[in-house]
Amino acid sequence: MNARPGPSRRTVLRTGLGVGGMAVAARLLPSRPGGGPPPAWTETAAVAGTAAITFPDWARRARIADGTFDDDADPERDMLPVIKALKGQNASVIELDTVLSNWLTDQQFTEHMGKVKSFADLAHANAMRVVMYYPSLEVISAGGEKGPSFYKNSNGKDWVQRGLDGSPNVFYGSLVVWVDPGDESCWLSPNSPYRDYYLGRVRALAATGVDAIWPDVPIYFDGALSWCDASSWAASAFRADTGLELPRTADFTNPGFRRYVEWRHRNLSQFQLDIAAAGRSVNPELVTFVETVTMDYQYAVLTGLDGAQLRRAEGVSQVWEVDILGNYDGMRHATAGDWICLVSMYKYARAAGGTKPAWAFSYGWKADDASLVMAELLAAGCNPYEVKSPFKNDSTDTAMRTRMYGFAAAHERELFDAAPGAAVGVYHSSASRDYVSPLQASGMYVNTTPPAGVSDWWSFESPEESCTQQKWLGEFRGTVKTLVYAHIPFDTVTSPGLDGADLARFRVLCLPNLQAVSDAEAQVLRSFVSAGGTVVITGPAPTALDEFGGARSEYALADVLGLRRADPLPAEHSHTFGAGTCWYVKDLLGLSYLAHTDAASADRLLASVRAAAPASVSLTGDPRIHLELSHLGDDTVVQLVNFTCFGESPAPFKTTPAPCVVSLPIPAGKQVTAATLSSPDAPSPARVPVPWKVVDGRAAVDVTVSQYAMLVVTMT
Repeated sequence: MNARPGPSRRTVLRTGLGVGGMAVAARLLPSRPGGGPPPAWTETAAVAGTAAITFPDWARRARIADGTFDDDADPERDMLPVIKALKGQNASVIELDTVLSNWLTDQQFTEHMGKVKSFADLAHANAMRVVMYYPSLEVISAGGEKGPSFYKNSNGKDWVQRGLDGSPNVFYGSLVVWVDPGDESCWLSPNSPYRDYYLGRVRALAATGVDAIWPDVPIYFDGALSWCDASSWAASAFRADTGLELPRTADFTNPGFRRYVEWRHRNLSQFQLDIAAAGRSVNPELVTFVETVTMDYQYAVLTGLDGAQLRRAEGVSQVWEVDILGNYDGMRHATAGDWICLVSMYKYARAAGGTKPAWAFSYGWKADDASLVMAELLAAGCNPYEVKSPFKNDSTDTAMRTRMYGFAAAHERELFDAAPGAAVGVYHSSASRDYVSPLQASGMYVNTTPPAGVSDWWSFESPEESCTQQKWLGEFRGTVKTLVYAHIPFDTVTSPGLDGADLARFRVLCLPNLQAVSDAEAQVLRSFVSAGGTVVITGPAPTALDEFGGARSEYALADVLGLRRADPLPAEHSHTFGAGTCWYVKDLLGLSYLAHTDAASADRLLASVRAAAPASVSLTGDPRIHLELSHLGDDTVVQLVNFTCFGESPAPFKTTPAPCVVSLPIPAGKQVTAATLSSPDAPSPARVPVPWKVVDGRAAVDVTVSQYAMLVVTMT
């Protein structure tokens, strides 16, 4: 997490707890959003057990900035100037952060809701939207170590999360940066009566007129204890759901503990759905954006929060806290492999959001590294929440924010309405993440050693914390790197709730080290291949585990693989199944490419991808130009992000423009009628006409990318 001063403090979390003494370097941040005129509802989808809920256009096009206020803030004197300043920076949504992190009596809370309503009214009068930040499971008591506190003097002792040994999840002082010395942090169980307490306050908050609620990181916090929640409340809920008793030790060889790992994901997901439903019961137009600190890496296993669980739930989406390498350095000393990890996290965020808006943190230390991070965020299809690391209530650079947000406002349709153009999917398996070789590290980035002169790094400088040391995550991230370096457009596909419609637009689905799958999931993959799709599966135990990590007597996709568990595994194997093909490779080619950038691994992995999905766009230029492809009517949109400033070793940050040639096939009966280029790096965000050449039925455009460029080619 990253920190912010003021009423609600959040900052870098360094935890050395977890599976078998996991040395996890993770961070949890707090988050926020804001508002405008009446919402225009556009898309509907059903949530299990609720009526169809829609997401408004303002949320789909949101550009979010922080507004932090103390309880004594005067609306006209303190609030209005901030609202006008943020509007002038091209923000459209204000994340309002006040005193809701703190222990408040019912009277204090009720009085504070009046201040929130005043702010929302002022923001709406200035055509801005408001999203209210509200911590979900943590209550901070100022001075609570020696004075009165929520744990000692209210309901905290009964409602607190507990570890497997019964210890309460409460601490004092400076264990984490956002809890000041002398304060108390108490983490509550969503299975206890605290749930009704919190949901009641959410209803009161919904009545103030805010447009959205931003619950902060609903997790089983592991900074002081591992493997919460094992309170009596959780034990009863676990027993009712599974028929099992709570495990008393963390042991992945124990089927009961593995069920506990899976149950925590669903348990926290239901809590988030209940928050959204509580708000809508008062204001049917209210939407919820849950701050989610877990991304594609291992932290979801430790804290229970799997953001992909909400992919199909309408009315509730996420603010993804995509963290950076160094709180006081941003991504300035990234390696190219570290940047690939950032690409992977933003692509995961967009995928786990489903068809809903995916808001995401855009961290920076200086203007130039901040704008490059935001370029990657926009290219992935996320909505930016720009903040200076590690404090959430500051912009890295207001001129940079104004420029980048102005570009996003000018190109809303291309960024947020265009249809994805990728024919290749990369499958992120939550169950394989949870159960394949559980290790003692988060794997957030590649480089675990801070460069000279840089402190406050994401890791503990232990090599095992790198994603290159993790067999499942490394294979997943390495597959991402292989496709990025080959300029092959791809999209991430998340596993919870998978159905055939999720795969319909893909020709190829990469299944990196896929081991743990449910029968229903296997059937979706089987149908995809049978109908003509191609899957590329790697690793030593293809579909050998069930969704709870238990060993199967036979591969779940044995028929698709053309292999049985009793057979010796070949180094490589292809098998026709129905109208499609399964390519199997025993080696972890992605992991090898992530660690070594070896061409042989990339060639082996990409051979079947290229055969089944010939490129619809090609780029001639440095492999460290990330290409994204989408379509909007007659327009083909190509986004280019230049990360050539990063190499195999950390080096000082600099931006060097990179030339390249983008080539697109011209369909039969069509002709190119226009080509334009736009960039936030230019003096204006406007689209500028550029020349093109037609060679052998393809349109080629010369482009020089500073940090970020958008090429639009129109064919009619």
